[in-house]
Amino acid sequence: MTKTEAKGKTMIKQFKPTWMIDAIYNITPAQLRAKGIKAVFTDLDNTLIAWDNPDGTPELKKWLHALQDAGIPVVVVSNNSHDRVAKALKALDLPFVSRALKPLPTGIHKARHQLGLRQSEVVMVGDQYITDMWASRMAGVASILVRPLVETDAWNTRINRFFERFIKMCLAHRYPTMHFQKELK
Repeated sequence: MTKTEAKGKTMIKQFKPTWMIDAIYNITPAQLRAKGIKAVFTDLDNTLIAWDNPDGTPELKKWLHALQDAGIPVVVVSNNSHDRVAKALKALDLPFVSRALKPLPTGIHKARHQLGLRQSEVVMVGDQYITDMWASRMAGVASILVRPLVETDAWNTRINRFFERFIKMCLAHRYPTMHFQKELK
């Protein structure tokens, strides 16, 4: 193996999620506790809510209540502006970090420090390899890749999706057993 090949294999690992789950709503408090997770950080668009439907769904509200009842805080870590995130989360009343600068770990670090938790006690959930998974890896926290809630994206996300096709192909080749699960195992 050449140095370039070795470097490429190391680089692609930066995008590998810890777990892959069909939807954020499939993640239960019991599953999180079993992994030592005390807080969930989540992307906003197409992870928590559909990018074009800020009201959320009854399923989302049920999931949020289950985590709240279990004492597991949910914090939105988004690259969107403060105004955009605040407006989207108004009905859900969730704390957030806006302008998170993902894939840099800045927003994840900020949210983790606000809660006073260690890296091993939080998980970042998102639908994108380039922003969410890479930021998680750089922040040293576990990650959960979920399928996007809707198949369309905002214009700025479409650029990432183009490059993610290549990343998915490389990850599938390097990690052939990696696939979406129904629940966190």
